[in-house]
Amino acid sequence: MCVVCILFRSHFTLWRSRGILYSMLTPSAALEALLFTSGEPINKNRLSELLEVHVSKIDGIIESLKTELSNRGLALVETSGYVELRTSAESSKYTEKLRKNDLTRDLGKAGLEVLSIILYKNGATRSDIDFVRGVNSLAALRSLLMRGLIETISDSSDKRKLHYIATTDALAHLGVTKAEDLPQYEEMSFSLKKSNDELVDNSAV
Repeated sequence: MCVVCILFRSHFTLWRSRGILYSMLTPSAALEALLFTSGEPINKNRLSELLEVHVSKIDGIIESLKTELSNRGLALVETSGYVELRTSAESSKYTEKLRKNDLTRDLGKAGLEVLSIILYKNGATRSDIDFVRGVNSLAALRSLLMRGLIETISDSSDKRKLHYIATTDALAHLGVTKAEDLPQYEEMSFSLKKSNDELVDNSAV
C-alpha cells in the first residue's frame, strides 16, 4: 500500500475517534436533516436531545436555519413549541404542479396499504402504521396528504404525536360512503387493534 494511503487511513481513524468528522456538520444543517427525515413537527426539547445541545440554544439554531433557507424552497414553521420543515409559500406554484401530477397517478401498493390501515383503524399515528407494515411509511403518508386523502389532527393521548385520519375524498376514491362499508371491516379492525395492543405492550417492556 502506498505511503499516502497509509497516512490517510491513520488520520481518518484519528479524526473519527475524536469526532472531528461529525463536527463538520453545523447545528443548523443537522437540524434540517432531522426535520426532513421526520416529516413531522418535532418538539424543541426533543430537538435539544437529538442535537445534544442545551434547549436554550435551540432558538438560535432555528433562526440560523431560517436565514439559510431564506432563498430556498423550504421554510421552518413553529407552532406551540414544535418545529416543522415545510415548502415555502414562494414555491407553491411549482409544488402545485407536482401535486396535480400525483393526483392523476394510482396510489400504488404502499399508498393503498397505508390508507387501508388508517381507515380500518379509524385513524392511526405514524408509529402505528410503521409497526403494521414493518417499513417506513413517511413517503406514502406525504403522498396521501398531498392528494388530500388523509389529514392530520393532534393525538388526544399525546400532543407530541400526529394522528392521521382519512378524508371524505378517500372514501369517494374507494367507492364507499363510510369506512364500515369496506370489505371485512369488523375482522380487519379487530386484527389491527390486536396489533396495536402488541405495540403498546412492547413499548411498556
